[in-house]
Amino acid sequence: MTQQPIRILIADDMEAHLRRLERTFAGHADFSCVARASSGHDAVIQAALHQPDVILMDIEMESQFAGIQAAKVINDKYPLMKIIVLTVHKDENFIFAAFQTGIIDYLLKNASDIEVMEAVRSAYINASPIRPMIAEKIREEFARVKRAENSLINIIQIISELTPSELQVLRLLCEGKKRKQIAEERCVEYETIKKQINSILRKFQMPDSAMVIQTINDLRIFEVMKKL
Repeated sequence: MTQQPIRILIADDMEAHLRRLERTFAGHADFSCVARASSGHDAVIQAALHQPDVILMDIEMESQFAGIQAAKVINDKYPLMKIIVLTVHKDENFIFAAFQTGIIDYLLKNASDIEVMEAVRSAYINASPIRPMIAEKIREEFARVKRAENSLINIIQIISELTPSELQVLRLLCEGKKRKQIAEERCVEYETIKKQINSILRKFQMPDSAMVIQTINDLRIFEVMKKL
């Protein structure tokens, strides 16, 4: 029995790139380009009409994240279709957003014709590799999360050592209040607020209140505490 060719949908808003990919697959019997799309919206329609095995999806088409939005819709409706992102974007925000939709592979547009064909073959049999660029981004993200966890644990420990008055002063600082405003709001002397802030800085081991405020706000400490 002759194996059926892998049916491919190509989605890209650049005509030159569409033609390049069509030429790449044209001379190989195991591939068949069944449709093309020039927008994310059109990619969803063509996927429904032609039921391709594999989709090569650009990210930035009619909007910056058009391909990612289209990939989510297609994966929700047709989970057996394999989507490969083919893009110029190396940024981890694009990479992680794309994989969250259920795509199976992520290639840059400077990939060779052979790499693209092998990516399609691997996707078709559900054997797509974790590419070095993706692996590096994953390692960096794990390291970032670990640093954030360690920082959060440390900050929570420090906050637990603050007095109730110091905690309230810190909260007001993080809301953008000035020292004079805090003194007036708490009905205490300005010097009292200065002493409390100095005590907070010693406990955090930071040189100024701006650094403490940024740390607290970056970790969204008071947002989390409101929900508890």
